[in-house]
Amino acid sequence: MYIGFTSDMHNRFLSHNKLATKGHTIKYRPWVIAYTEEYGSKSEAMKREKQLKSANGRDFIRSEIRKSFGISND
Repeated sequence: MYIGFTSDMHNRFLSHNKLATKGHTIKYRPWVIAYTEEYGSKSEAMKREKQLKSANGRDFIRSEIRKSFGISND
């Protein structure tokens, strides 16, 4: 699971899946987008990113991913 914000989703995704040559994200290729949110300002996006990186936020994301891929919580 990767949580982050960007103003250019296409290039961020390209970087994680093709361009990067080192770092955490290359170990888990290919990445797929399972959930997104949009915000009107960078500060709002950064605040939400911080929330999503908390334990409760990660639980929320896992739940959303399960819904997206039709996986039960059992």
